[in-house]
Amino acid sequence: MVVLALVPVGYSYGRAMMRPSSVPLGVRSVEWLRASGFAWLVNGSERIYYTWKAPKQGGPALAALPAVGTGRAAPRPHLAPHSRQGTAPTFLPPPIRALIRPRLPGEGVWHVTTGNAGAAPALLETTFRPDPTYPRFVAYVAWINHARTEIALNPGRYEPPSGSPRGLMQVPFGLRARLLATFNSGFTWRDGHGGFVAGGRTYEPLRSGLATLIAYRDGSVNIVTWNGGPTPGPAVLHARQNLPLIVDHGHLTPHLSSGPEWGATLGNAIRVWRSGVGIDRHGNLVYAAADYQTVTSLAQILVHAGAVRAMELDINAEWPSFNSYGRRGGGDPRQLVPNTQQSATRYLVPDDRDFFAVYRRVAP
Repeated sequence: MVVLALVPVGYSYGRAMMRPSSVPLGVRSVEWLRASGFAWLVNGSERIYYTWKAPKQGGPALAALPAVGTGRAAPRPHLAPHSRQGTAPTFLPPPIRALIRPRLPGEGVWHVTTGNAGAAPALLETTFRPDPTYPRFVAYVAWINHARTEIALNPGRYEPPSGSPRGLMQVPFGLRARLLATFNSGFTWRDGHGGFVAGGRTYEPLRSGLATLIAYRDGSVNIVTWNGGPTPGPAVLHARQNLPLIVDHGHLTPHLSSGPEWGATLGNAIRVWRSGVGIDRHGNLVYAAADYQTVTSLAQILVHAGAVRAMELDINAEWPSFNSYGRRGGGDPRQLVPNTQQSATRYLVPDDRDFFAVYRRVAP
């Protein structure tokens, strides 16, 4: 009887493992457990593991930080010269203030990425140590110049779960000549129940009260609490929701200590890899990812990097990715986030999860 009872379980597992996928077998096995009614087991095991693995405070400071970009520092003026003839000057962010002294070489200094030069770079990257209590933690941060870029949201192989067409599930070949970067999206729909709009098509209805990254048809972007209906108006080209805002008006939101709002997986206080995206007061996006972070500490990283509103994206070591490209066509891919379970070519081939792509804006 036991053997007979296990037959459908084995069939379900085998079928899931035979499906095309961009992630390792172990990760797929865990995802199958979640989807098969064993989320309680996975969540409990993860809580025990990460609690046991929780880092101790203090310890020796780092001697150096990982290199990012080309190693060439970005222009220092806060207001860069005109990026194109006839356009207004472009804001450039100041270096991120060091929280641990002495400052390490290059810490908080914005660096341009390969193939992305000029007086008003479209994409900048940096690293800094975000917490004096844990001097070995490193935050990886990217700044995306809205005046020189366009943001696109792309469906993955299995996310969002409903809707068609899915497209190529990777960066479209016809757009790779303008490709600057790609980065991970939010929770799966099963875990976050967030709305999803790509190319003006609603795959999952938007929900009021959730943090929403919106890309408009005029090229501008924003991060807001969505208070509209399930389908946005024609001005919205892309929209991705994930949980409530974690930063608003430049301050941490008051509900960060409420664990259930941050997903059944690990809640708000377990220290794991977390990623998030914010918007600064000039309308530029700020992406951040770091290991051993709570929701609160992630929000603090984004505020320190200049975000006035921000949302959490995906968590756990498998999922945070930010890749930049040094040559046209997606050539010379480089990881900002040191994700050992994903490669720098992620999103240049079909991927299971949805993702964002950053393109160089076409001159009018």
